[in-house]
Amino acid sequence: MTKKVILVWFRNDLRVHDNEILYEAVQKGDIVIPVYFFDPRYFKTNELGFQNTGVIRAKFLLDSVAHLKSTLQGIGADLLVFNGKPEDEIGILCAKYEVTEVYHHREVAQRETNISERVEEVLWKEKINLKHFIGHTLYHKEDLPIPIRDIPDSFNSFKKKVEKESFVRPALPPVPHITTHPHLETTLIPTLDELGFSQEVIASLNNIEAPLHGGEGKALEMIEMTLSADYDDVDDYNLISPYIANGAVSSAFYYHKIKTYYHPSKKKKYDRLLTRLLWRDYFRFMLKKYPNIFFKLNSSNTSAPVTSGDVLKACIRDSSPPPLISEFIHRLQTTGNLPYEYREILAAYMLQEWNVNHLIGASFFEEYLLDYAPATTYGYWLHFAGHGTSSKDNLKASWEELLKKNYHPKKTIK
Repeated sequence: MTKKVILVWFRNDLRVHDNEILYEAVQKGDIVIPVYFFDPRYFKTNELGFQNTGVIRAKFLLDSVAHLKSTLQGIGADLLVFNGKPEDEIGILCAKYEVTEVYHHREVAQRETNISERVEEVLWKEKINLKHFIGHTLYHKEDLPIPIRDIPDSFNSFKKKVEKESFVRPALPPVPHITTHPHLETTLIPTLDELGFSQEVIASLNNIEAPLHGGEGKALEMIEMTLSADYDDVDDYNLISPYIANGAVSSAFYYHKIKTYYHPSKKKKYDRLLTRLLWRDYFRFMLKKYPNIFFKLNSSNTSAPVTSGDVLKACIRDSSPPPLISEFIHRLQTTGNLPYEYREILAAYMLQEWNVNHLIGASFFEEYLLDYAPATTYGYWLHFAGHGTSSKDNLKASWEELLKKNYHPKKTIK
C-alpha cells in the first residue's frame, strides 16, 4: 500500500499547541514533512517606500522559526527551512519525498491568497491536493451563526451575535510525536544578512533594551505573566499579539487562558483583552466579506499631502512633534511594539497634523510592528482615518483628547 505523505506548509502557525493542520497531518499521514519558506517578497521595500518586514520583526520571526524547528526535532521530526518563494520550491520537495497531499492554513489578504493560488497551480500540475484549513480566527468560520456575507458591519452587533450564538472551540493538545521521512535533508535557518539586511541595520538590534524573543515557549511564558491578577502594566495584549500574529500561539488558546484567569475584581482588564481578540476576528471577517477593502485608497483622502513613505519619513525626521508623540514613534521604531491605545494616539496625530492617508500610515506600521497582520493593521488604520467598516467606531476624537483619555504611564489603561 502506498504511504500517505503529508507536507505541512507552515506560515503564520508556528506552534505545536492547537495547530489543526499539524494535528490532522499526524492523525492521517504515515509520514509528515514540516516546511517553512522565508519568502523574499516579504523582505522587500514596497511601492510606498517602506519595508514589508523590518529588521526587528524579521529577528522575531527567526526566533519563532528556530524554536519551532527545535520543538519538532524533540518530537521525532524536523522543520525544513528554505529561503525562497513557496511556488518555486514546493514542487521539487513534493517530488523528492513523494508527497501525496499538502496542508496549509488559508489567509484572507490579497498578497497571501495570491501566493496560495500560485502554490496550488504548481501542485495541480502534479495532481497533488492543497488542503486549506481555516484556523486563524477565535470563532471558527463554520461555527458562526450566519454566513460571512451577512455579518453585520457594526462591530458591537458582530460582538453580541457571536458571543451569544457561537462558541470558541477547545484548544487542541500539542502533538506529542511525529513520524517523518527517514532521510530528511538538513536545512539551515537563514541569517538576517541572507534575508537582505545590511550590517548597519542588523547592528541596530543591539540598541533594543528589552526585546521580545519569538517562539511558542516564550509566548506561553508571556501569557502566564501578563494574565496574572497582579500584572497592571499597559503592556499586556501587545506583548501577546506578536505571538498570535505569527501563530506561535493561537487566539483560541489565549482566549481559554484568559477565561481561566478571569476574576470579577479584574473584569475590565480581562474584558478588554477579549475585546481585542474579537476586533482581530472582525477585521479578518470583514476582509473576507469585502475583499481588499482595507487596502483601497478612500476617495475622501486622495488629496492628503503625505502620499509616500519618503514624505512621511521627512515629517518624522524634520518636524518637531510633541515629546510624547516623538516617544511613541521612537518606541515603535526601536522595539517594534506599542500598546494599542498609544497606536491610536500616534495614528490620530499623523492623520490630523501631517494629513497622511491611511495606506501610508498603515504601511509605516507594517514595517515596524512585531504583531503586523494585514487585516488588523490596515483595518484599524481605516477606522483611524474615519472610513472603517464599523462606522460607529471610526475615530472622531482629536489626538489631544485621546492623549488625555488614554495615556497613563504608571497604571493600566482601563
